Amino acid sequence: MPDTMTERVLIAEDRGAVRILWLNRPEKLNALDTALTLALHDALVEADRSDNVRAIVLAGRGRAFCAGADLAEFPDLAPDRQDAVLRRADLTCRTQAMLQKLRKPIVSAVQGAAVGGGAGLAIGCDMMVAATDIRFGYPELKHSIVPALVMTGLQRSLGRKAAFELISLGRLISAGECWSLGLANRVTEPGRVLDAALEIAEAWTAANPRAMAAAKELFYRVGDLPYDAAMAAGRDTNALMRGFRDAGA
Repeated sequence: MPDTMTERVLIAEDRGAVRILWLNRPEKLNALDTALTLALHDALVEADRSDNVRAIVLAGRGRAFCAGADLAEFPDLAPDRQDAVLRRADLTCRTQAMLQKLRKPIVSAVQGAAVGGGAGLAIGCDMMVAATDIRFGYPELKHSIVPALVMTGLQRSLGRKAAFELISLGRLISAGECWSLGLANRVTEPGRVLDAALEIAEAWTAANPRAMAAAKELFYRVGDLPYDAAMAAGRDTNALMRGFRDAGA
């Protein structure tokens, strides 16, 4: 059973075959410092390896999902400390990229602020549930920062024109806009956001885990391939899936 101590910066909670990963810095709006980012990275790895986990929910304690990078760490990540800067950037990059590489499907339950790196985590998950109080966006340029490590995921989720608008203007958008832009799969009241995410995750747990892992891997792979290569990848997975039922869950 994962550690559930409330003093931890990240809490893992199991509900059946669903693991909830709680960002747990509510007093900082779950801003991503090194400790929380590392804890999230390691918790995702552990959840993906666990035979008892078939789906993951990513949520934030308190009134915000995640307010992005913790600016309090920025003085320690100065240009004259390039080793520290590169280590921190690499950790963020690996954590953001991992979401789509997980074998287990993951849904974000997003309320309040989801900005910068927090917005990247929210839409980096396979699905997103947005509360009606969500304020989503990429205000980095207003702080003379480039949203470098969240740009790839945003552009692939949204397309170039709309993605550039969010990055260059830095405006925060509502749940309704997230829905209309295709960033959110569900919109619900703040008090229902976790329940709605759990409904999705619990539905995922009914699938054969090998089939689910193969479907997720193929889904993201074909998006980056030319048509003929994508069809060939689908053909190969089609042949492999014949053994999933015999292998059982």
